[in-house]
Amino acid sequence: MTPAQKSVRQTEPPGAHGSAATATLRHRVLATAHTENFPVALRFLPPAKRRHLQNLYTFARMVDDLGDEAPGDRRSALDAITHALDRIYRGDVPDHALYRPLAATIAACDLPREPFDRLVEANRRDQTVHHYRTFDDLLGYCTFSADPVGRLVLAVFDVVTPEREALSDRICSALQVLEHCQDVAEDARAGRIYLPAEDLEHFGVSERDLVASQASRGLRALVAFEVQRAVALLDEGTPLVGTLTGAARAAVAGYVAGGRATAVALAEAGFDVLTATPRPSRARTAAEWVRLLLTGGAR
Repeated sequence: MTPAQKSVRQTEPPGAHGSAATATLRHRVLATAHTENFPVALRFLPPAKRRHLQNLYTFARMVDDLGDEAPGDRRSALDAITHALDRIYRGDVPDHALYRPLAATIAACDLPREPFDRLVEANRRDQTVHHYRTFDDLLGYCTFSADPVGRLVLAVFDVVTPEREALSDRICSALQVLEHCQDVAEDARAGRIYLPAEDLEHFGVSERDLVASQASRGLRALVAFEVQRAVALLDEGTPLVGTLTGAARAAVAGYVAGGRATAVALAEAGFDVLTATPRPSRARTAAEWVRLLLTGGAR
């Protein structure tokens, strides 16, 4: 996680009120969007769609931040989010810096509740589950931590079909795995290891290796293996771009492009994620995005 993302930890807690708090909190959270691996809300998208994507990002970031580093009882904080969602979905919107814009997006786009509940549940699991035995176990976690975001994006653009959701799930899981690869040391220091335990054993990597000053040969090989898996998932989901048109196509292509550029950055760093955190370049992301727009994801 970048310093800009870490600064979001200082935002107001779930009880923040008032228009000034709303503006300040949204500004702080959205200021981190440029540090993500992919464009959160492209500037030339229709203003309403862009605003809806920003509202979803702000909510997802808040939930993630509370689950990761909030002081005090994190489970109670996450329960408070669930209660706020209860109120939103029964039409009693909390006077809260993030929930008012979110409620407007939910109403305007007729968004289902389940994806929001899954995002909260992912962070509840983070409080008790700190290791994943297999890659399939990790992908099971991604169905809560990542896939719901893609489904909400499809709903914002009103392009939901079962087939598109399945492709979106692959893209979002791939993006999550790539982020876990980037954040190996940070996660390990926080007591969480997202690299599958059976893969650590296979490559002879210990937990101590995850917080060393430089990646060992075994860790580099392990990260390369996980990146390869993520790229395979990304490729499986990329045909989603070709099923879309207009703003939806542009937005989803941006997410896929960011994933591809991230994989390239990891490879160019020799899969050493400890010396520094490999980040995708804007130029590479833009090139991948243009290619995806032109080809629809066809290889």
